[in-house]
Amino acid sequence: MNKIGLLRVSSIALTTLIAISSLSVDAYAQSSVQLPSAGIDLVLGDGTSVKDIKDSREQKNSPKAEEKSTSSTSQDSSSTASLSSQTATATATSAPVNQTTSLAASSEEVVTTSEDGTIEVKKEAIEAPVEEKTIEETAVAKSEKSVPEKEREIDAKNEIEHFKNLVIAQVDHYVNVRKGPSEDEEIVGKLYDDSAGELLEETENGWYKISSGSCTGYVKAEFCVTGEDAVELARKVGKRVATVNTTTLYVRAEPSSEDGTEILGMVPDGEVLSVLEELDGWVKVDIEEGHGYVSLDYVKLSTEFVSAESKEEEEARLAKEERERQAAIEAANKARKNSSSSSSKKNSSGQTVYASGGSELGRAVANYGLQFVGNPYVYGGSSLTNGTDCSGFVMSVYKNFGVNLPHSSSADRSVGYAVDGLSNAQPGDLICYSGHVALYIGNGQIVHASTKKTGIKVSNADYRTILAIRRIF
Repeated sequence: MNKIGLLRVSSIALTTLIAISSLSVDAYAQSSVQLPSAGIDLVLGDGTSVKDIKDSREQKNSPKAEEKSTSSTSQDSSSTASLSSQTATATATSAPVNQTTSLAASSEEVVTTSEDGTIEVKKEAIEAPVEEKTIEETAVAKSEKSVPEKEREIDAKNEIEHFKNLVIAQVDHYVNVRKGPSEDEEIVGKLYDDSAGELLEETENGWYKISSGSCTGYVKAEFCVTGEDAVELARKVGKRVATVNTTTLYVRAEPSSEDGTEILGMVPDGEVLSVLEELDGWVKVDIEEGHGYVSLDYVKLSTEFVSAESKEEEEARLAKEERERQAAIEAANKARKNSSSSSSKKNSSGQTVYASGGSELGRAVANYGLQFVGNPYVYGGSSLTNGTDCSGFVMSVYKNFGVNLPHSSSADRSVGYAVDGLSNAQPGDLICYSGHVALYIGNGQIVHASTKKTGIKVSNADYRTILAIRRIF
């Protein structure tokens, strides 16, 4: 076949390919196909010459076309995507060649022209030319989790290992912690029922060496559990808490931060809240305004256990209680001066309320607090008349008696000394709840700065789960 015949066949093949692939001239011009040269101009079936295609391509690549090219990027990308199942491959030259071009497809139609002029069209599987960055970003989106999520997973795994290493007492009251692994050894502390310590060593004669609080010693293994058995027990006896790690955290009515989600209340940095339920990205907590939700991005979850009490701590506690009883008696006269003749207030039922029982000083504290029933609640406030929050209320009441308390309901759980149960509470004791604190006034009641809606009021002490009772006097 002569050269003119070869070029005619090539021209026909090129026209056929474009028709099959439904490609626009612009799309073809942007492909990497080699156009004929040597001054020979081919005319396609629709009347478009190869020279027209080259001119169009050069115009698109010129500086003047830059702005237009930039503005049409998304359109070009869309065009490329629509061609993902099509390809353009052409050969039109004065010498026998076999070249192919693919835009993006899972298979391509390859058109070849042999030396004898035979035209062959066949499909070959290829890989779509997706940008490496896109592949990498897609993989990251599917396989990687956010930093807070990964940290929470690590914390959960570490916590299980921590539970396995606990020694948890299972007795009627307490098990003695001894200096050595023998009942003849000196008692150095007490590990109360459901209290826990870290396992340091297991002896051959049935003792565990533990570290709990400030107490280190040995307990009889038969009165405790550890290892796998401690994992499930730890979830039951441990107290799951969420510690706030942002300046002010909103507690929401639903596990959502979308606009319009009701905000139940606010809690400050460092506040420790009781966890009711753990969800995906959220945790349900207990606050004075009710049960609500906080984002896991702004709290640190942990499990708290009661620690052993060393012999020295027990002796110091008993001595402190005795000193404070004596101080209460000596300060009784001063307390009367701080008490007002109007130291009673009506509760929500319209009944007159007085502090009753306990020490005279404790009653004086409670009666002083009762004077402010009906005054407003203000988040972060500490004014008994113009507005205060719960911890600001007990702080300001006790300040009147020369006692400095922290402005934090969580911190109030460790002031003074512990009282075992509401039945042993006395007026003036602090009743601590999740994210809240109140003053006990006797007869199973408290006075507290409750919510913005109710202000300072009187309530039954057991209206919520009590986490701790602390006695100051």
